[in-house]
Amino acid sequence: MVRLPTEPADTPYNLSTMTRSIDGLDGRLIRALAEHPRAGVLELARLLGVARGTVQARLDKLRARGVVTGFGPDVDLIRIGYEVLAFTSIEIAQGRLADVVAHLDDIPEVLEVHATSGQGDLHCRVVARTNEHLQQVVNRILEVQGINRTTTVIALSEQIPFRVQPLIAAATTDKEGQDG
Repeated sequence: MVRLPTEPADTPYNLSTMTRSIDGLDGRLIRALAEHPRAGVLELARLLGVARGTVQARLDKLRARGVVTGFGPDVDLIRIGYEVLAFTSIEIAQGRLADVVAHLDDIPEVLEVHATSGQGDLHCRVVARTNEHLQQVVNRILEVQGINRTTTVIALSEQIPFRVQPLIAAATTDKEGQDG
């Protein structure tokens, strides 16, 4: 006998069902770290209204689980002379992924590389000082064997900067709603 679900299939979207456990205090701690990146554990405890040991334990747990991955400074690339941001899609030959990725890793202007589905095998975020410099970066990308084609687009302006705080807030709000 097959039982059909009594709940409709189109249940509301709930982010917390797709995330590992991150509760309200974890979310507040991450937010405090983002807003006060130079604060020590004692200052974070004061801001959150919890014991220093609680903050230290939570922070250690978040780091051990890989949720918090670093405490480095955010750098404004334009202020250090890299005014051009571009995205390069790379189609590579079969069996050449490792070679191409190793080559891209040696190019400082290649900030990140992701393997992608769809058209193109890799998607790269690259920076340059000028459009002419971007051409040099693209030419350097093409120096490795195994690249069949590249497509580069230049970012005209940033509409929404990289962010995680709204996602953290949504994940912890959903969790808190389930608890009550």
